[in-house]
Amino acid sequence: MTTISPEPIPVAGPSISRREIELVAEAAEKAWYGNHYAYNARFEHMFADYIGVTHAVSLPHCTAAIHLSLAALGIGPGDEVVVPDVTWIASVAPVDYVGATPVFVDIRPDTWCLEPRAVAAAIGPRTRAIIGVDLYGSLCEWDELAAIAERHGLALIEDSAEALGSVYRGRRAGANGLTGVFSFHGSKTVATGEGGMLVTNDDAIHLRVQTLRDHGRPPGDRFFLNEEIGFKYKMNAVTAALGIGQMERIEELIARKRAIYGWYAERLASLQGVALNAEPPGTQNSFWMVTAVPDAEYGLDKFELMARFKERNIDTRPFFSPLSSLNAFAGRPESRRFVDPCDVGQRIAKTGINLPSGYNMDEAKVDLVCRAFREILAN
Repeated sequence: MTTISPEPIPVAGPSISRREIELVAEAAEKAWYGNHYAYNARFEHMFADYIGVTHAVSLPHCTAAIHLSLAALGIGPGDEVVVPDVTWIASVAPVDYVGATPVFVDIRPDTWCLEPRAVAAAIGPRTRAIIGVDLYGSLCEWDELAAIAERHGLALIEDSAEALGSVYRGRRAGANGLTGVFSFHGSKTVATGEGGMLVTNDDAIHLRVQTLRDHGRPPGDRFFLNEEIGFKYKMNAVTAALGIGQMERIEELIARKRAIYGWYAERLASLQGVALNAEPPGTQNSFWMVTAVPDAEYGLDKFELMARFKERNIDTRPFFSPLSSLNAFAGRPESRRFVDPCDVGQRIAKTGINLPSGYNMDEAKVDLVCRAFREILAN
């Protein structure tokens, strides 16, 4: 018998309570005149306190946070930035925005994050920064990456868009680099529809980011005397109000994500040849998306798996494809020079999928998804 969900099961989705709705309505009414930045400031303070950093800057999306990080560091044409080959393109596109060259390197087989040895091997005289991505809630080996960055005088940027609430050796995700960046896309652990945040402990970087994100106006400028050409990267007050409500519930939200993962892990524990998200000693994974990587011996690539799930009324997402394989980076040998067909990331990206992980998931839905998964692999 084929397991089919009686109603569509989406792959992701937020948890919005009456509190968020009330705050949004309040901001729509009151966030004007002298109160226009009050909700943003409150959201930023809450977020900085939670991460354990000095500064947080609210932005329209995480891509802006990466762009501003690179621009604030003065990275530009002629420079190189080491990045994971397997990640969402938004982690790397801002390197192109500033005119620098991304250099793709391999990921680890357990956490699916940057392999430090591959990073070290890719550093050359033009390297200026490393962008590590905390993929699907997992965490990079940040102490190793920090040592590499310090040894070579490089900036370290932590892309924690998918890892809010994860913890690495007592430090929250986002607090391990010169800057940390976050996404509040509707699929994320904390969701505002769209939105992002940049965090840092560096006063100079914070001031530079504030200037660059407001068309080159320094903070407090009342005369519209722009000092340079910058960008328009500001979050609106209604979005910030939604973020406040979500941050008030942050522990509840992370506990729910971890519970969803636990249900999957329990039900799939006996399934041979399928790896799920890792949680190495010294870390806590917030499990933004429950991710499964079946062995190649099952004979199904990720797109075939997705199609089989879709037949059962279950939505899934593919593991990110290697950036080096995308048409977007075709004809870029300078970015691909450390990529090998035998890389760990090349193998994992062929079969991995994200299972339904939205806040609407309960044990009954997880049961159904796991039964379907077993049937698909058995057949």
